Order: sequence, then C-alpha cells, then structure tokens
Amino acid sequence: MKTAIITGVTGQDGRFLAELLLKKGYRVVGLVSPNRMRHDVEWVDNFSLVELRAVNFNDSAALSRVITEAQPDEFYNLVAASSVKYSFDHPFETAQITAMAPVRILEVLRHISAMKNVRFYQASSSEMFGNGPVSSKTEESEFFPASPYAVSKLFAHQTCQMYKNAYGMFISCGILFNHESSLRSEKFVSRKISREVARIATGKKEKMVLGSLTPRRDWGFAGDYVEAMWLMLQHESPENYVIASGKSHSVLDFAVTALRSAGLTGDPMNFIETDSKLVRPLEIEASWGDATKAREELGWQPKVSFEKLVEMMVINDLKLESHGTEPSLDSLGRKK
Repeated sequence: MKTAIITGVTGQDGRFLAELLLKKGYRVVGLVSPNRMRHDVEWVDNFSLVELRAVNFNDSAALSRVITEAQPDEFYNLVAASSVKYSFDHPFETAQITAMAPVRILEVLRHISAMKNVRFYQASSSEMFGNGPVSSKTEESEFFPASPYAVSKLFAHQTCQMYKNAYGMFISCGILFNHESSLRSEKFVSRKISREVARIATGKKEKMVLGSLTPRRDWGFAGDYVEAMWLMLQHESPENYVIASGKSHSVLDFAVTALRSAGLTGDPMNFIETDSKLVRPLEIEASWGDATKAREELGWQPKVSFEKLVEMMVINDLKLESHGTEPSLDSLGRKK
C-alpha cells in the first residue's frame, strides 16, 4: 500500500484528492494546522478515512517528525493562503505559508530521499503568469506575478526547480488555472456568484454585489484537476504541467451562466450591482492556459465543461438555500 501525505487536506483540492487516493487504495495522511483541527462529530465523520496530523508549517522540526514517521511514497503540497484578495491585506502571512512551507518540507524530504525516493507535487498557480502578454499560457510562458499570493507561489515554484536540479529529487509542479466546485468558500468569486444566485432565486435577495465584471479566467472542475496531480506523480520523470480547459470566460459570463442555470431570465444586470471597493489593487484582465503537454504526456483532459461546472454549483447552492443548512460530507469529503 502506498502512503501519500496531503497538506491543505481540508480545503477543496485536498478533499477531492483524498477521495481519489483512497479509492486507489492509498493510505492518506493529512497535515493540518493546529488551529484547523477540530474534534466534533461532523469533523470526525468527514475525515474518518484520513489520518490527520496537527502540525505547525512554520516549525521545521515538527514537520520533520511527522513526515519521517509517515514515510510517504508521495507528497502533495496544497497548503497555501489561497485567496488573492487576502494576500493584499496580509502579505507577510501569505509569504510565510505559501512561499516558506514548501522550502521546509523539501528540506525534510531531501534527507528522507537518501533512503526513499519520495515523489513531490507542488501546487503552483496560473496567478504566476500575472499580467504578461495576453495569450494562451504554456509551461514555457514568462511569469509576471501581480499579487503577494502570486509572488509567493512563484518563489515556491522556482525553489522546486532548484531542489530538483540540485539534488535530483522527483518534483513536479502543476500550474493549475482556476478550478472550482461546491466545496469552494464564498471568498472566491465563483462560489460567491453561485451562492448569491441561489439566494436570489429563492427570494432571499434581490441582487448580488460584485467587483469588476470584465476579468476573464480559465475555469474548470476541481475534481478533474486533482486527477492531473496524481497523474504527474505516476509519470516516469518529474515534469511541470499547465492544467487548464483552454477556454476563457469573464466574471460576467460566469454570473450570466449561473443566473440561467437558476432559471432567472431577462437582463442579467437586473440582478447585479458592482462595487469598486471589491476590485483588487492590481487585476489580471485575461488568463487562459494550454494543457497540450498534459494531454499528450499524461493522457489528461477536463471532463466537465464550464457550463456544466456552473450548473453543478448553482444546483448545489439552490439545495442549500432550500434546506437552510450546509450539508454534511461523507467520509471521503463528498457532499451528501
């Protein structure tokens, strides 16, 4: 039985990845910040098949103890302060976890790898491309990070390249474009839209308030994208891969698709207000990726379309608003 460690296991990607690996027969160890650990019945039920370990990601000695004890075959580093907006308000905290945690982890794995070749996945981000030339992004595109989050991700990404080249470690970075699901929090615009549309459709609100409607993103389904993470660590050699749908849609497109999915017709601006205070200090106007390398070398391609993704999220949130409470998750992290 293979053992995999997942950091950020309680987040969207961590839950989908844990489910995937458990289905494949892995032993899954999830590393969780002490302030994220809970002991209530709902928490225990949600993660009953994952071995959770509380660890301070700023404590190298603690990380060394827990990783050495687990003896992983694969390590998926998903931990990050993942909100771009949060990173502008809290740049130091963002750098501490998003940039520095991977360095501490790699230092531990560098020594373990002398006895066991651990395969390491780093969650890089399309945000690293920032405001470069407007074009489809590949693994060879230049980086122009436009937020503290993106700068921190780029630091971690480049550190991974250095460790791979200097120490011969198996390190693959997934440069993932936006990937969403009903497990997203409302601090992400995708889930904010789907949840607000559900509230409008059930008569609880009249309008949703958004920032800029013009930025364009390449949106996909998180369940598809975590499969790419696993495939990267099964490849014969460590490579970096862009994971994307190859299609770009604006925030307004997302909102219009969500409104239609909820049966709300007519002028979409009847349901939308904009507020300049919600606009980022520095915005990426257009972003989409080219996943040709992943398709040709890993056999990966997205299964869920943009329209289906939005519909799935809206239907889920309509159920939530009708029931009035968040549904519980099954032991693999799936909504019941």
